[in-house]
Amino acid sequence: MKRAMLAMALASCAVVPAAGAAGADAPLAAQELRLAAGRSAVIDFPADVARISTSNPEVVDAVAVSLREVLLHAKNLGNATVVVWSRNGGRAFYQISVEPNLDPLRELLKRTFPGESIEVQATRDSLSLIGRVSSQAVAERAAALVAPHAKTVVNNLEVAPGGPDPQVLLRVRFAELNRTALEALGANLVSTGTLNTPGSVSTGQFPSPQASQLQGAIPARLEGTQTSFSISETLNVFAFRPDLNLAAFIRALESRGLLQILAEPNLVTTNGKEASFLVGGEFPIPVVQGGANVGAVTIQFREFGIRLTFLPQITPHKTIKMMVRPEVSTIDMANALVFSGFTIPALATRRMETNVELAPRQSFVIAGLIDDRVTETLAKVPGLADIPLLGALFRSRQQNRSKTELVVIVSPEITHPLEAGQPLPGPEMPKEFLPPVAKPSARAAPATVRRETAAAGKKGRR
Repeated sequence: MKRAMLAMALASCAVVPAAGAAGADAPLAAQELRLAAGRSAVIDFPADVARISTSNPEVVDAVAVSLREVLLHAKNLGNATVVVWSRNGGRAFYQISVEPNLDPLRELLKRTFPGESIEVQATRDSLSLIGRVSSQAVAERAAALVAPHAKTVVNNLEVAPGGPDPQVLLRVRFAELNRTALEALGANLVSTGTLNTPGSVSTGQFPSPQASQLQGAIPARLEGTQTSFSISETLNVFAFRPDLNLAAFIRALESRGLLQILAEPNLVTTNGKEASFLVGGEFPIPVVQGGANVGAVTIQFREFGIRLTFLPQITPHKTIKMMVRPEVSTIDMANALVFSGFTIPALATRRMETNVELAPRQSFVIAGLIDDRVTETLAKVPGLADIPLLGALFRSRQQNRSKTELVVIVSPEITHPLEAGQPLPGPEMPKEFLPPVAKPSARAAPATVRRETAAAGKKGRR
C-alpha cells in the first residue's frame, strides 16, 4: 500500500536513469541534468542507496524515496551537485542546473507572434532571444514582452531583409489670382496773373507745380511784371492760356491690373522620412553686432521663394498620413525699410502648416484665401468744392481696389522607380519650342561650291 501511494505521487516526475554500477574504487561518472524551477525528477539508481548529499539545498533538494530511487526537487535558479553513495561502496555525481520554466513564455511568444520563428533560452539571470523575424518592430516588441521575466534580455533575433520602402510623391499646387483696379480724378488750377493775382488752388492730394518754369505777364499798373511757377507733374491733362494767365492740371486715371501665379512643386521621399526643398533665393540683411564688436555691421541672408516640407506615413489602411508645410514668399519693396542707409526689403508670405490623411491620388484643399480690399481717398478745398458744377474742379478722388484669391491643393501618391530600360519621362510641351531648321539638300551643296569656285576664278583672272 505504501509503495502504491508513493508511485502515484511520483507519476508526474521525470525519471532519469543512473549510470551503471561501479566498484568502490571506480566512482560513477558525473552526469549533467537540467531542471526547470518548480519541477521534480527521479533518478533510478542501479544499486541500493546508502547516503545522499547536495551542495546547495536552496537550489536542489534530494530525497531517497526507495532503496534505488532518488527524488530531486528544483527549488530555485542556480547550480548544485548531488552525490549518491551506494551500499556496495560506489558513488555517483550529478551536476544539476536549475533554469526558469520557459514553457509559458514560449507559448506566449507563439500566440503573440504566430508567424515568427522566435526561440527563448535562459541562463541564470538573463534570457536570450534567438531566431528570425520579419521586421525590426517585431524584434523590439518580443524583447519588451520578455523583459519582465528576467533581469537582462539579450535580443539576438535576426531581422529578415525586406523589400525597398515605398516612395511617396507629393504634388502641391499654388494658385493665386490678384486683381487690382485704380480710379483717380482731381485737378490743380494755377493763375500766373489772372485778375492781377498769381496763385494756385490744389487739394493737396496730387503734387502742385514745381518742376519746370511757367511764366506770365501781369497787365494794368503792374504791366511787365512776370510770375514764375515750377511744375512737378502735369498729371494727365494740362492746359495753359498765356493770354488769360490761367493753367489747369487735371488727373483722370483708370487702370486695371491682373496677376496670376501658378506653381506646382513636386517632391518625392521615402515612407516616414521628412523631405523639403526651396526654389527661390536669398537676400542680404545687415545686422548690427553687439558686445566687443558693438557697432559693426555684418550681413546675413534670408531665404525666399517657393518652399515645401512634408513628412509622409503610410498607414495599414493604405492611406497616406502626412504633415505638410508649403510656403510662397516674394520680395516686397513697397514695404521696404531704410535703416542706416541700408534698404531692407520686406517679404510678402503665404504660409500654411497642417496634417491631412488621403488615399493615393486623392486631392485636398488645405488652404484658401479670398482677400477683397477697397481704399477710397477724397480731398477737397473747403467752400470752393461745394460750388455747383465748378466745385468738381476743387475736389479730388482716388479709389484703389484689390482682390486676391489663393488656393493650395495637395495630392499624394505612392510611386515606384522606373525599371532599367524604360524611357525617361520629360516635360510635356503643348507647342513645339523651336521649329526645326531646314537643312540644305545633298544636291544643292555641290552647286554652291561650284558657284563659289567660279566666282573665285573670275576674281583671280581680274
